[in-house]
Amino acid sequence: MVMLSPSAPPRGNTATETAHILVVDDEASYRDALVAGLTAEGFSVDAAVNVAEALEYFEARQPDLILLDIMLPDGNGVDLCREIRERSGVPIIFVSAKSGEIDIVLGLEMGATDYVPKPYRLRELIARIRAVLRRSSEQAEQDEIITIGGMVIDSAKRTYEVNGIPIELTRKEFELLWLLLSNAGTVVTREQCIDALWWDKDLNDSRTLDTHIKRLRQKLEGDAEASTHIVTVRGVGFRFDA
Repeated sequence: MVMLSPSAPPRGNTATETAHILVVDDEASYRDALVAGLTAEGFSVDAAVNVAEALEYFEARQPDLILLDIMLPDGNGVDLCREIRERSGVPIIFVSAKSGEIDIVLGLEMGATDYVPKPYRLRELIARIRAVLRRSSEQAEQDEIITIGGMVIDSAKRTYEVNGIPIELTRKEFELLWLLLSNAGTVVTREQCIDALWWDKDLNDSRTLDTHIKRLRQKLEGDAEASTHIVTVRGVGFRFDA
């Protein structure tokens, strides 16, 4: 059982509060150094060593960001990420020694915001944390509903409907569709798509984007090859036509 200090109430991120970070890692050397480094940077930090503790802290504290290892003694960080993502849109950054392309793509597919392989440079990790928090705050301020014809996309509820019928999308599919709908009628370059959905271009090549476009077309129109809404502009990117 995790003992929570009564002086530290559950919190959410606001412009006047220190961002609260949950570190989930069973490796003491990384965990302790990371907690010390983040605290020195002015963050409020909790640390969990397994899935059970992480869930307890998550429910009690409502952190603004989670740093999550994959290999945990009582479960898998990817499964934990999936479970948290079903309840919350809190930014999650994987920090793991598993640095293969499959591991990274899987982590991002499960809803992670970023993926940082171990060993890492603390300054770089902190820079990524600040960038994620900044974008998360900006997105919260921009939450809105876009309606085009019979299509309705709600960024706050993260729902998409066509003529009142909900269409289930993964986190990345939703973010990609939101980007395209937000710029309907205008070409969104491949670079803009990758930059908006993935943090490290070196780890996410254009084939990953093409796969997401294909899945999105299939869900929206039932035919990934004959899409009339998501139009490919060769050599440039994509355009959403209503």
